Amino acid sequence: MDHLTSKRFHLLLFIALCVVPGSLAQTSIPRGCGDNVGSLYFSLCDLTAVWGVVVEAFAAAGLVATLILLIVLLASLPFITDKKWRSSMGLHAGFLIFTFGLFALTFAFIVGRNFATCTSRRFLFGVLFAGCFSCLLMHAIRLNILARRNSAPRGWVWCLGALGLWLVEVVINTEWLIITIVRYPTNITGILATATAIPCNIENQDFVMALIYVLNLLLAVVVASVPILAGKHKRWRKDGAFILVLGLLSVGIWVAWILMFVYGNAKHGGPTWDDPTLAIALVSNAWVFLLLHTVPAVCSLSEEDEDAAAAVEENLYPSRGYENILKEQSAQSIYMENKAFSMDEPTAGNKPVSPYSGYNGQPRSCVYQPTELAIITKGVVNGNFNRRPQ
Repeated sequence: MDHLTSKRFHLLLFIALCVVPGSLAQTSIPRGCGDNVGSLYFSLCDLTAVWGVVVEAFAAAGLVATLILLIVLLASLPFITDKKWRSSMGLHAGFLIFTFGLFALTFAFIVGRNFATCTSRRFLFGVLFAGCFSCLLMHAIRLNILARRNSAPRGWVWCLGALGLWLVEVVINTEWLIITIVRYPTNITGILATATAIPCNIENQDFVMALIYVLNLLLAVVVASVPILAGKHKRWRKDGAFILVLGLLSVGIWVAWILMFVYGNAKHGGPTWDDPTLAIALVSNAWVFLLLHTVPAVCSLSEEDEDAAAAVEENLYPSRGYENILKEQSAQSIYMENKAFSMDEPTAGNKPVSPYSGYNGQPRSCVYQPTELAIITKGVVNGNFNRRPQ
């Protein structure tokens, strides 16, 4: 009897172990997600956690907007007449590619944590921001030169400079990733474990410390954009003002998310607020990049080169100058006076006159022809001078 009872007890326990996890999995599915959605992607569809749905919508809209702007930028390249604007096309295209990566990386912070998402978070966060700030810094330096000389080196020079600044962050993040994940992976208890056990086990302070180079690039962008406003050529001041405002807003966003990520979450929200903080920082900063840098740049595509337009206008309508006009008028008046005085000179003897002797190569309208009033006046004057006193 006892043997039969023990068999029944083991059978019921086996059934419970098989059924209860399935029922718990079905009841734990959040509202808005389907039955076939894995637990890793619950934040994408969970209507109770609104932050994931909202950030996802803004990130998707940013991906579409960035792709459209990149296509417009590349398609308008053959129609750009301003050579100075054409030389910055590489920086703008690279900036858009890195901004597209920022919007795409947002989904790694919305979905759950596994080895792939945590590795991409650690590596790509600093790398993508470093790419954006490197392009902005090179563009700010280029605008400084244009604001003073109205001429700058070719576009490939600035692309190489941005590439060099970006590769520094790539090397830093690669080394940091190898040290934290491959060599010394740890689990929650601090015991050495495999790299796939707890891939996101990293302190928030360490994550921020790995971004010091990116912060230096951001501060360099702000500092480099200030002298543009004092440049001699006013044409480039508008672009410098946009970069300055973009840099200041980015500094505000970075200060806010770092304070929240390091201090605020530990005191109020806990680790559950870490992913929303980083995702919101990514989306907001990426939209600032688009609205304050790329959109004004695309809107200025139709602007013509002022120097080329001035050169064409000068060739069509050459400016004679007020002094040149006065010199021409004075020369003509002297020529006319010489012709008038030459009529008073006595002729030397009677010589055979050729019918072509009066032709001097000038049209008839250019030869001085005195009017009747001038002849009468000249005769009166000559009569007064030739009259002898009696």
